[in-house]
Amino acid sequence: MKLLVGYIATSGGEDAVALGACLARTFDAELEICIVIPPEPPGADDAVEKLSDALDHAARKWLDEAASRLPDDIESTTTIAEHPNPAEGLIIEARRISADILVIGGAGGGILGRHTLGTDVNDILHSSPIPVAVAPPGFAHLGADEVREITVTIGDRPGAPLLFQTAIRSGIRAHRPIRLVSLLALGDMQPWRNAPEDAAVEKASEHAQKALEAARAELPEDFPVTSTVVQGDTIEEAIASLEWHDGDIVMVGSSRLASPGTLFLGATAAKILRAVSVPIIVVPKGSD
Repeated sequence: MKLLVGYIATSGGEDAVALGACLARTFDAELEICIVIPPEPPGADDAVEKLSDALDHAARKWLDEAASRLPDDIESTTTIAEHPNPAEGLIIEARRISADILVIGGAGGGILGRHTLGTDVNDILHSSPIPVAVAPPGFAHLGADEVREITVTIGDRPGAPLLFQTAIRSGIRAHRPIRLVSLLALGDMQPWRNAPEDAAVEKASEHAQKALEAARAELPEDFPVTSTVVQGDTIEEAIASLEWHDGDIVMVGSSRLASPGTLFLGATAAKILRAVSVPIIVVPKGSD
């Protein structure tokens, strides 16, 4: 398993490296830290060449500093990629090394522990072909050393089976408990629907039970897996009502608007991202 950490010499970059170390330790994965810098323009004069050389030197220094902050038990490689678009450059590098997860940090500057997205992060979350793990602000200082439990939001939209299978494989590889969660936002239910709220709750409970049975059928015997339905007036209230601990991560799927095999952060996932203070892994849409 390979993890690619997109790094920049900011607090968000430090958060990404810390989350990369946490995931690498949990999943026994290889770790690569990458900085994307703009390529030297063709026909550059001496001044531009000197500026490009200085940027390359600074990038190597930043990478060395990032690697030096990793715990002793985490080995890593570092790479400088050249591309005019940082988001696209990271995705190209992820493809090149066949990375399984792309790890990034938020933009920083938000409320401690709450995810905030910059332009490059937002671009990645709407185009990546592989799962993307986003570190919340402050993870470098407050984050756990290992994953404790994997929470996965379950639904019945097209492509949801890939999210389910990704969570199952992750739980087995890491030997970590899996918590299946069905979110019910009662305030978002259209008023013209004929189904009453209790019918919606019952349907969500049935779906959660079916998901639990499907998980138990694929997991080893006695593997720790649970399912629950949480409700609130909004998605944010529902997800916030769950009990969270250090070391928890949450997996969510992509929007129905995503192309098969591509990640596209949808409205529900974006609400979850804003409401939780744990790392979030967004999984691309499946083909079914």
